[in-house]
Amino acid sequence: MFTPRFVPLMRPVFVLAAAAFVFASSADAQSHSGPDNAVVAPTESSSIVPQTFDSSSEFAALPASPAPARAEGGAAGAGGQGNSGSQQGMLHRLTFEAGVGASGPTGDSSGYITWGGNITVGGGLHFSDHLAGLLEYQFIDDKLPGAIIAETGANGGNAHIWSLTLAPVIDISPKRTNDFYFTGGGGFYRKVTNFTDPQESYYCDYYYCGPDYANVVVGHFSSNQGGWNIGGGYIRRLGGFYGDSKTKLFAEARYLDVDSPAVTSSPNGLGVTRIAAGTKLVPITLGVRW
Repeated sequence: MFTPRFVPLMRPVFVLAAAAFVFASSADAQSHSGPDNAVVAPTESSSIVPQTFDSSSEFAALPASPAPARAEGGAAGAGGQGNSGSQQGMLHRLTFEAGVGASGPTGDSSGYITWGGNITVGGGLHFSDHLAGLLEYQFIDDKLPGAIIAETGANGGNAHIWSLTLAPVIDISPKRTNDFYFTGGGGFYRKVTNFTDPQESYYCDYYYCGPDYANVVVGHFSSNQGGWNIGGGYIRRLGGFYGDSKTKLFAEARYLDVDSPAVTSSPNGLGVTRIAAGTKLVPITLGVRW
């Protein structure tokens, strides 16, 4: 309990405490209702002194919030990236081939066609690691047997077959360096049978000009029909500088059946010759795919 002699001393203390409380309440109200840059910082003493920071203070150095991107721009950007990826994916799926080789008859076809050569080119798409589809052009140049040529009275002859076919290619082990595949397909075939005779012509090169002889077509007949082929081959993948090359060497053999009609003809007034229906060959091709 306070003694009477302390009452005069306590009275000023109570007055100061009450004044400090009223001042603190008013300052707090001003900090909530006043401008944002007015900040009241308490001190260690019982009094509270308001402090003000201008726009150049440390709070002004904080980075501004990033503005949200427009929906149209975001959609356009995403669409652009998607289209670019799609185009790159399409280019990556493209495949091409080129090859040369020999071809020979099978069965009874040997009676009216013999050995020769072939050229094959093609292009298409990879549908997966194991499956590709190719559009192929092939040209076959084979000789005719002597008996067929003798029937016409000509001195030489050949059979030219060119084709456009669709051929799926099934890759057995697409990640291996050494691989095997199956292929086959069908399409359009045109066969032209030519008979030739040597005729005198004039020949010139860098060192000589003078008369010469060249085989000239003196009679022919042709047919357009469908055909099909089936076969398989061996692949050797090339590593590339970083081991990611798409280039592959291949060797293949196919069985080819051209549905050519039977022909009895005296081409361009030559002797009558007879050729049975159907042309069956085995083209063997060496080439490169990439």
